[in-house]
Amino acid sequence: MHRMAFSVIRSSQSLVRPCEQTPIATLDLSEIDSLPALRSDARTLHVYRHGEYHQVAKVIKEGLSKALVPYYPLAGRLKESTVNGGGQLQVECSGQGVWLVEAYANCSLDAVNYFDDTVASHSNKYDDLLPRGAEGLDLLLQMQVTEFECGGFVVGIKFSHSICDGLGSAQFLNAVGEMARGIKHPSITPVVWKRDFFTKSLPKQQMNLNTTTTTTTVPNYQLQHANIDIFTDQISYLKREIQESTGRSCSSFEVVAAVLWICRTRTVIVSNHSRHDTQVKLVFFANCRHLVDPPLPKGFYGNCFFPVTVTASSETLAHSSLADVVEMIQEAKAKLPNEFANYIKEGHQIEEDPFSPALSYATLFISEWGKLGFNRVDFGWGSPDHVIPIQASALMPAAIVGTPPLPQKGIRLVTWCVEEIHGQTFIDHMMKMMGK
Repeated sequence: MHRMAFSVIRSSQSLVRPCEQTPIATLDLSEIDSLPALRSDARTLHVYRHGEYHQVAKVIKEGLSKALVPYYPLAGRLKESTVNGGGQLQVECSGQGVWLVEAYANCSLDAVNYFDDTVASHSNKYDDLLPRGAEGLDLLLQMQVTEFECGGFVVGIKFSHSICDGLGSAQFLNAVGEMARGIKHPSITPVVWKRDFFTKSLPKQQMNLNTTTTTTTVPNYQLQHANIDIFTDQISYLKREIQESTGRSCSSFEVVAAVLWICRTRTVIVSNHSRHDTQVKLVFFANCRHLVDPPLPKGFYGNCFFPVTVTASSETLAHSSLADVVEMIQEAKAKLPNEFANYIKEGHQIEEDPFSPALSYATLFISEWGKLGFNRVDFGWGSPDHVIPIQASALMPAAIVGTPPLPQKGIRLVTWCVEEIHGQTFIDHMMKMMGK
C-alpha cells in the first residue's frame, strides 16, 4: 500500500518530574546492568488507533509524573562510580525527571497505514516520531507523544537498556497507563532496588558513559528489513506435526525460531558463493528472574536475562528436520540454569563475554517481545494496535518475535537478518516452510 509523506511539528518539550517528593540517593546498578553491550537506548514506536485529540499528551504526562513516584530511580541520571578504579554504573536518584516531547502530525494514521509495514523500523525519515532535544543529559527515559488528525497517536520511546530489560520497561509503561487512567497504585508494585544478586563481581570493563560499543571488527554487510506474519493456525499445524512425529510438545517461540534459523541458513550459508561448511549460531535471551537464589521478587524491573546459544554446522542445520532443530533449541534452553549460575559465580574467570559475541553474518539473534507486556499498555483509549521495534544495529543479524497488528492473531517476525541479495530467497524459503 502506498503511504503518503507526512510531517511532524514538535509543539513542546520538557522534563517531567515525579509529582511528589522522592528519595535522594545513589544506587548501584547490577553487573548485568553495567555491561557495555547494554550501554544504549532501546527504541520503540507504540501505535494507538484511538485517542482524544489535544488531550492525549496531557493525560500521559500526568500518568508519567505519578508513576515516577514509585519508580523514582527512572527520574534520576546515570553516573559512573569513582570507587575502586571506577567502572561501576550507578543511578543518581535526583528527581530531575524524564524527557517528554509533545508533537502533532499533519495527517491521519490511516493515511500512513498505521505504520503496518513497519518501514519506520529502519528509516531515518521516521525519526520524527522519536524524542529529541535532550542530548547530553544522560536521561534514562525519553518519550514523544505524536497526535494524528484522526485522534490516534504514536508514542515514541527511548529507554536506557542499562536501567531496564524488556520486561521491566513494559512493567513501567503499564504503570504509566494505569495511573493515566486514574488508578491510584500500579497493579505491580515496583521493587526498589534489589540489584545485588551477584555473589562475585564480573570482570570490570572500563567504558566512558557516552560509549555504546566495544572495540570490534566492523563487518562490511548491510542488512535488509523484512516483516513476516505467521498466523496462529500455521503455528498450531507445525506444533501438531512435531508432537505427532516425536511425541514432544514445543512452544510457539521454539517452532518459529527453528523455522527462521533453518530458512536463513539455507538462504545465506548454503546458497552463498562459498560451499564450505560453516559454524552457525542462534542466540536468544531468556528471563532469569526465577533462577536467582532466592528468586527475584515480582516487581523487579532491572536487567536479569542471559543469552542462550545454539551452535550447529551449516550443512547439518540446512538438512535437518524442523523437529530436530526444535530439539536443539530445547536442549540449549535446558542448560540455562547451570550456565546462568556459573556466570554469576564464576563470571570473573570467563574468557569470552556471552553478552558480547563477535558480530558475524553466521550468527542470528532472536528476541521474543510478544510476552513482555508492551501490547497491554493502555493510557485510557485501549491497547496499541501494534508495537514497532526500531533497528538497533545494521550489522547485527536479528529478528524480533512480536505480534501482528490487531485484529490479526499470531506472530510478526520483524527481521534484519539478510542482505538485499538474499532477501527474496529468504522470504521464499519462509513461505514454503510455513505452507503459504
